[in-house]
Amino acid sequence: MKSFRILLLVAVACLATAAHQSIVLAEEALCTCRYCESAAARMAFGVDLENDGPHYAPVRKVDVQHIKLDITPNFKERTIGGSTTIRFVPLRNAIDVLKLDAVDLSITSVDASTPVSEFDSTSKDLTIAFAEPIPVGQESWVTIEHHCQPQGGFYFRTPEMGYPEEDTHCWTQGESHYARQWFPCFDYPNEKSTTEVICHVPSDMTVISNGRNLGESIDPDTNLKSVHWLQDKPHVNYLICVVAGYFDKLEDTAGKIPLGFYSQPTLSEHAAASFQDTASIMDFYQKEIGVAYPWHKYDQVTIRDFIAGGMENTTITTLTHNTIFAPATENVRSSRGLDAHELAHQWFGDYVTCEDWSHLWLNEGFATYYTHLYEGHKFGRDATLYGLYRDASNRVLRSGANDKRPIVWKKYRNAGDQFDYRAYPKGSWVLHMLRSQLGEDMFREAIQTYLKEHGLTTVTTPELQAALEETSGRTFDRFFDQWVYHARHPDLKIRYRFDPKLKLAQITLEQTHKVDDDVMLFNFPATFAFLCDGELVLHTEDITEAKHDFYVSLPGKPEMVQFDPEYTLLATVDFDKPEDMWINELENAERATGRILAVEALAKKKSNKAIAAIQKALETDPFYGVRVEAAEALGKINSDESRAALRKTSTPNDARVRLALVKATVSDYQPEEVGTLLEGAQAEKNPAIVAAWIAGLAKYSDESVTQYLRASLDKESFRNEIAEAAVGAMQKSGSSQYVPDLAEQVAQHADSYTTRGLANLLKTLASLSDEKAEKLQSLKQIAPHLGNDRVDVQKGAIEALGKLGLEDARPILQAYADASHNKELSKAAEDALAALTKDSTPQPTELIELRKQMKDLEKSNDSLQKKLDDLEKKLREIEE
Repeated sequence: MKSFRILLLVAVACLATAAHQSIVLAEEALCTCRYCESAAARMAFGVDLENDGPHYAPVRKVDVQHIKLDITPNFKERTIGGSTTIRFVPLRNAIDVLKLDAVDLSITSVDASTPVSEFDSTSKDLTIAFAEPIPVGQESWVTIEHHCQPQGGFYFRTPEMGYPEEDTHCWTQGESHYARQWFPCFDYPNEKSTTEVICHVPSDMTVISNGRNLGESIDPDTNLKSVHWLQDKPHVNYLICVVAGYFDKLEDTAGKIPLGFYSQPTLSEHAAASFQDTASIMDFYQKEIGVAYPWHKYDQVTIRDFIAGGMENTTITTLTHNTIFAPATENVRSSRGLDAHELAHQWFGDYVTCEDWSHLWLNEGFATYYTHLYEGHKFGRDATLYGLYRDASNRVLRSGANDKRPIVWKKYRNAGDQFDYRAYPKGSWVLHMLRSQLGEDMFREAIQTYLKEHGLTTVTTPELQAALEETSGRTFDRFFDQWVYHARHPDLKIRYRFDPKLKLAQITLEQTHKVDDDVMLFNFPATFAFLCDGELVLHTEDITEAKHDFYVSLPGKPEMVQFDPEYTLLATVDFDKPEDMWINELENAERATGRILAVEALAKKKSNKAIAAIQKALETDPFYGVRVEAAEALGKINSDESRAALRKTSTPNDARVRLALVKATVSDYQPEEVGTLLEGAQAEKNPAIVAAWIAGLAKYSDESVTQYLRASLDKESFRNEIAEAAVGAMQKSGSSQYVPDLAEQVAQHADSYTTRGLANLLKTLASLSDEKAEKLQSLKQIAPHLGNDRVDVQKGAIEALGKLGLEDARPILQAYADASHNKELSKAAEDALAALTKDSTPQPTELIELRKQMKDLEKSNDSLQKKLDDLEKKLREIEE
């Protein structure tokens, strides 16, 4: 009972600490830029609105011309104070009241060019009343002094939070509506202005912000460095960015554009590889887009536990620190895609910006597509198409099958709802289909027109459509209606027959998806390629009906019949062809996507002939993506023949293919091959591939595997990748034999784990703990991590307590469930309590009453200490 009392005290202390914390950490594995497959993670980029929509850009009553921020972050207190000056001009009507977004800001004073009669600050906004109306067109200003302990928008990474002292830094995130949480502003993307930042920090720190560095100076009295930045071209409020702290810097140029690369000192050893493509990407984009880079400089800064993959603030992109990788991972890891995506935003998202979140695809779809174009520029067209294939098969066709929301959709409740597959990969596919129909040159001309007409302004989808129509001279009403303003994609059923007498190929193409008010019948060009004794015959048919039958005259019976050979249509396709035709396509299709689709089809056949053809592609195809897909296909077939095909494949030199081969090899249970699998794991040097071996070995209980997993806990690797993979394998094994090893990791090596890794370590320790005494011991080890200043670690500790299945954890969890300061932690505690209740057993009357009182205690922070004293007294009585 004594230990239980101590844990109650720990819980109370942790709650007191947590009362002013709100740090959202990235779901890194599922997020790129701000695209997240997890709905919970997407909410990091939006705030709940007053209703379910439709939502439109607010009416601007003033034109904001300039914003000046003069700020001082306090790294110890994790607060920020300063002043905001907004220069504006009334539009249409004189104004006597100015309302600004301001969430939980302490406003100490307001001054203005026109006398202020009164101001009022709520938890959501600031209202300033002027003594007399300000006339239309009269340039005016307000200066607001403010202070806050931000719950979002402005973040700290400090030693007190578990980060290395030499990596101390702070940073901002504005998109979608988070700037309002650290300075008063008009926080919506339909307003652009120039901006200015003066930031005061310790003299040995670096400050990076938007635009030009106008200079810096040190105050001899405070020893604070003042750094002055000016963004002299207008941009939207959410793109304002300030990063300050300790960084190592690399420099380069792209033509005359200065490039800066800032990273944490503990990571900078490997930073150069992560930024090696930036200059090349910049050069390609300026040529491909046809519009010069529109800003003064381009900086990239890594952030510890960033909330996503990256954020394209004007002239200063912030990136997850996980974009930095060690050379040991070979080409498995790369920052190239993230680098290219965020740099494309400097044109699409910053130079032209979506007017409201329903048109977000104009930012994200362009950035996603131009990333694919750069891959094609660097590695050939197959690289572009493979990226589009992965987007379609893994995201759009899967996520969009039952989704009735179009790309342009105004009925969202939270702006984060928009940061999903519709804006990113589907938006990219819309651009790819437009480029395929118009041709590269005409598409490029249309995009130049779009950018030149709307540069430094906000845009909606009709502006893009108008530029395409102006350039091409054709209408795109139907195209945008079916792909952008309605939902989904076509499902196609294709059947083929050949008449040897007439030498005619008969094609039947049917759209099988349900057509209703949300999903249209699609119109599109359908191209077929026929290979007849070495001669390639192409035929294109305009599809306008639900079902089409047509004939193509051929010189002879084709060995290969391929639909959409250039991969220009977003659709699910059911094309039933004989096995030999698929094999011919695998061997002869010019584009890698055609060969990949053949691999998919042959994998469903599962015949020995199909397996042999796939294995041959795994060994010999010239494009790595085909080899990757071939390895994955053999792993999914899961037969003796497919396993034999994997075993006979020689070890690939390309690490990406080797990784796919390992994952396929360990995908199913092969107890007779444990020795061979273990040998493969021990021979591998690439930590990313070692992690895959470890994950596959989780299903085996052999002593040799057990010892290998234990030894892996102590293996050094960049970002602790191997040890964290071992923890994951132990969790999957379900074996309590690993509890002492995990407990030692928590006690002795917690600082070596990443944020996500530590959370998983705590949950694994809890889930594997077996006997009551073991669970109580684990409870003692897990509870202190409730006081960790990283919310993902706190959340992991809460979930771990739920997994323990101990009633002793109930009052701790109830305290968090009742807390209102952090919804994410409250929800985690509620879920853990639900799991605990499901597995609970009857408890002694005294404990039940005690826990009821503990629940009541946590509901009132004002009387927290007094009620805790009462509980302490009752606990002593129970012990006696």
